Amino acid sequence: MSLIPITYSPAHTLVPTYECFNRCTYCNFRVDPGQDQWLDLATAKRCLQGLQHTGVTEILILSGEVHPRSPLRGAWGDRLYDLADLALNLGFLPHTNAGPLTRSEMARLKTVNVSLGLMLEQLTPQLLTTVHRHAPSKLPQHRLEQLHLAGELQIPFTTGLLLGIGETPADVEESLTAIAHCHRQYGHIQEVILQPHSPGQHQSQQAPAYGVTDLIRVIQQARQVLPPDITLQIPPNLVSNPVDLLTCIDAGARDLGGIVAIDEVNPDYHHQQISALQAWLRQQGYQLQPRLPVYPQFINGLPPPLRRAVQRHQEKAISVGDRL
Repeated sequence: MSLIPITYSPAHTLVPTYECFNRCTYCNFRVDPGQDQWLDLATAKRCLQGLQHTGVTEILILSGEVHPRSPLRGAWGDRLYDLADLALNLGFLPHTNAGPLTRSEMARLKTVNVSLGLMLEQLTPQLLTTVHRHAPSKLPQHRLEQLHLAGELQIPFTTGLLLGIGETPADVEESLTAIAHCHRQYGHIQEVILQPHSPGQHQSQQAPAYGVTDLIRVIQQARQVLPPDITLQIPPNLVSNPVDLLTCIDAGARDLGGIVAIDEVNPDYHHQQISALQAWLRQQGYQLQPRLPVYPQFINGLPPPLRRAVQRHQEKAISVGDRL
């Protein structure tokens, strides 16, 4: 019996800063502006050098948001660029998710990232009166514009929905439909994350965990609404029950995202060991295998230096495979 492939990204997260001018009620990540010491390049370099030869491929640069009108916005943009450039020069493949960006910021980051990302979250404006009432950058149309801007710039892109933050089933349908429409226009969205709300210790307003039954329904719905070349991703640390995880995969999820030492967004939920997850999935008829943070169909469209970096990783994977 042939095994069905399930992918994941061997990843490590760098956080330039936890400070963020948004205050989403469910957030377990942010600190107030001015209350965090930014990650400096020397510290990042030591961290990345320690990760060489460990199997880590993706460096996820995940940042809190500096206000667009802040005098620190330019320095923040430089730090995002410099961290990605450092990771690239040390042999990794960077992927940055730092909130809404301007066209020029995205165009600049495109030169040192093999892909970028931004969660659409939900399109309904109702959340602006509840969980996003103190989150100015969570304007739904502004975030949707980011997806279109990435398409115009031909940037391989990851987006997704947050589930269980007050949306209705109709809201989910609207958000999925908007992603599908954007991808049909530009063909640039490589994966959609379906992230269930999971309560954490630091959020300002407690809310229940999103139910697995609802998650499975949304996976099935997404598979019907989204074009087939968009991969569905679920975070396995947020669906920790093996039976539930298997049901999600059976429903159409085919990627488990970046498996990291610490999930910075959900620090109370740790990932399983890859070897244990791989062995268990194999018993269920699935083959867990690593992937790059840019999907194969997008590689030829990357700027030449990034394309060469990706090709080196592909050649390395082939060489390892030949020795096995």
